[in-house]
Amino acid sequence: MNASIKSFDAISVTVLPAVARLNLRIAPANLEVASAAFGLPLPGKIGQRVAANGRAAWCLSPDEWLLHGPEAEQTAIVADFATARVKAPRSLTVISDREFTIAITGPRAQELLSVACPLDLSGMVPGTAKRTLFDSAQVVLIR
Repeated sequence: MNASIKSFDAISVTVLPAVARLNLRIAPANLEVASAAFGLPLPGKIGQRVAANGRAAWCLSPDEWLLHGPEAEQTAIVADFATARVKAPRSLTVISDREFTIAITGPRAQELLSVACPLDLSGMVPGTAKRTLFDSAQVVLIR
């Protein structure tokens, strides 16, 4: 464990605005179908991110992606994946209401996160994501 942080002058914690947030499970062989449905070429490497036009996707495992988009587009995203299901079986779960995004920024942000996170955060490249635990809560860290 790192030394305790005694001052929050070097850290800012902000709850970010709501987004459409979905969990996609699909066979990697069907990634092209999912990419077309989401409107982005979904990344194939674990931790990798792609983003454009207000949408973003992170690969969390060989067959799992975290998808973000504008909140107003959630219904359309779900409908596009429903249409694509004819071509490729998948599981798409809307998780917008069960999760939220917190931005932790500042020169000591990594130190604060490392207090309750088992990952070596110094190796996370900006733009990547990893599923881990923070204390006892499952989280997805996006750097």
